[in-house]
Amino acid sequence: MTTNPLLTVALAAAERGWPIFPVRPGGKRPAGHRADLCPATGRCANGHLTPEQRATTNPELIQAAWTAHPYNIGLATGPSGLLVVDLDTLKPTDEEGAPDGATAFLALCERAGQPVPRTLRVRTPSGGAHLYFTAPSSPRLKSSAGRLANRIDTRAWGGYVLAPGSTTPAGRYEVTDPATVAPLPTWLTGLLREPPAPAPATITPARDATKVARVALERESARIQTAPEGTREHTLFTAARAMGRFVAWGDIPRHEVEEAFQAGGEAAGLTTAECRSTLRSALTWSIRTARPRETA
Repeated sequence: MTTNPLLTVALAAAERGWPIFPVRPGGKRPAGHRADLCPATGRCANGHLTPEQRATTNPELIQAAWTAHPYNIGLATGPSGLLVVDLDTLKPTDEEGAPDGATAFLALCERAGQPVPRTLRVRTPSGGAHLYFTAPSSPRLKSSAGRLANRIDTRAWGGYVLAPGSTTPAGRYEVTDPATVAPLPTWLTGLLREPPAPAPATITPARDATKVARVALERESARIQTAPEGTREHTLFTAARAMGRFVAWGDIPRHEVEEAFQAGGEAAGLTTAECRSTLRSALTWSIRTARPRETA
């Protein structure tokens, strides 16, 4: 049995069928070259391989890599069939009194009427937590940033986490609850599901712009009112972002959108305060960042 702790963890991950790859010792960046510096030779002869594509469960390759260097361990979540919920701590730039990731996640669970799931839990060096879940086979979930709430990210396809035993200047990733990895709750799956791709936009004469905006408002209002439980606040959020550009273009007054969505959200079961805060932030962001009509 090896006395190299990182190699031991790396081999154990591979035995569980979790593909891993080397991460720079003491850091979070994958070892090896970046895409813009790819030599297009060797493993990359047919195109640059991302860390997710290079991840392996081959014990001989793992033995060779971690014997040569004290690499941190990058765990490719997508190929491992995992989704990891990352509950982060607050940053100095966060608003005073804002909830951290753990507090925001507890609030999400309470709104869904569900307990905080018991699963494998890892403490991060910053004092946050990684909650490991088995990802559903369908839909294929991608990594996300802030979709569930501020200071809550997820790592799935297209992402990775540092495995326990890895270290940074802030400390070590450590298992705090060795529970069995639980399936991702269905209510969380609903919140993380990618919204359907919007229908291709059609060129509409300027005189019909208000009509188009009101048709869009009716469609989005109906989507809010019929949203399944556990997805209603996110549906309201995405609907408000979708309508913000029409407000920015002057096609429809902001108060008309807010009144329709406030009514739709409350009809779906959201509280007045939940609707108001979600609408305010989503609409303000969308209006501020809307592209000019001719380039949208």
